[in-house]
Amino acid sequence: MNFPYQIVIAFRYFKSKKKHGGISINTLISVAGVALGVVTLITVLSVMSGFHEDLQEKILGVNSHIVTLSYDGRIRDHETIRDRIDKVEGVISSSPFIYGQVMLRFGDRSRGVVVRGVDPVAGKNTTDILKRLKVGSVDDLKGDGGVSGIILGRELLGTLGLFVGDVIDMVSPIGEPGPLGMIPKMRKFRVAGFFEAGMYEYDSSLAFIDIKDAQDFFKYDDSVTGIEVKIDNVYDAGDIADRIEQSIGPSYYAKDWMQMNRNLFSALKLEKIVMFIILTLIVIVASFNIISNLIMIVIEKGREIAIIKAMGATNRGIMSIFMIHGVIIGFVGTIIGVTGGYVLCRFLKTYKFITLPADVYYLSYLPVKMSMFDFTVVPAAAVLISFMATIYPSWSAARLDPVEQLRYE
Repeated sequence: MNFPYQIVIAFRYFKSKKKHGGISINTLISVAGVALGVVTLITVLSVMSGFHEDLQEKILGVNSHIVTLSYDGRIRDHETIRDRIDKVEGVISSSPFIYGQVMLRFGDRSRGVVVRGVDPVAGKNTTDILKRLKVGSVDDLKGDGGVSGIILGRELLGTLGLFVGDVIDMVSPIGEPGPLGMIPKMRKFRVAGFFEAGMYEYDSSLAFIDIKDAQDFFKYDDSVTGIEVKIDNVYDAGDIADRIEQSIGPSYYAKDWMQMNRNLFSALKLEKIVMFIILTLIVIVASFNIISNLIMIVIEKGREIAIIKAMGATNRGIMSIFMIHGVIIGFVGTIIGVTGGYVLCRFLKTYKFITLPADVYYLSYLPVKMSMFDFTVVPAAAVLISFMATIYPSWSAARLDPVEQLRYE
């Protein structure tokens, strides 16, 4: 099989003369530089994707995929609205909820928290955190001996110095009128269990009670704050939220989990882009090795280039030789880097040999998510940078004057 002379000569130039053996070493250094850059890029992006996915799981573990609310602040005919929502394509389940801000007091300690009134039966089908309590069960919210139950976050439990079974006071910031003015509304609850979401914001300031108790405490009668919705595909939340709004009418609106956490996930996405740009500099630095390597080859092979041009090779043909040579260096380095990155990410994911302080990060290891997008964009960028690095040396080789090179031969 006959190959074009450009490819044959490009491969032949990988083996240099003995007196210029350093060029071969430079070739290996160039390949290693590209490989190291690709490994670093893939590993860091995979770890950041893992953190992104872990954070998303924690948020969706506590919150539902979609929240339906009313413009006047309360949904009064929530059973009818739930029936309409459940008929929307893509919806798995729904449940009513009540949100309110209260103060929890135990002895001489107090803490302002957000309390969420949930349906013990329907709530388990829409919110994962209610199915993964560390201690207790959502069924214990109904109370024991006349005192209703409350489920707290683990950090909140420690802040107030509570144990499961303790009785605490819930105080509403909105008092009731009395003969001497406004009297703070207060009710006792028994700690029925605790959860650990893995995010300090939730673990330190969120509590669950039965929706009936919430309606009574906040004077909601039969109304609710909104309806939580669980769907089959979290990435279709925007489209399903639009369909829900069309189904339930103009008096209500639906917000998906991406809208409610837009700032957080936008920041993570921007951070990943910035890290990609910064770490790409490693590949760019490696490309300088490719440039210097090609320039040294041009200097060494000046006489041979002159002979090839004298035999009829065009400037484009000479440029092709060195472009092919440089792209091969980048391609080999990229293949080695992708393989090394995959192996390193697989080891990190399987053996978890890099540990983290769990009390600080709520993670004991680096989370890793290998994305096909990352494994496609990074190699493409590395090969493109390698190609761009060949332009100047190839152009210099094509401009060599064969007469000058062969004058003293």
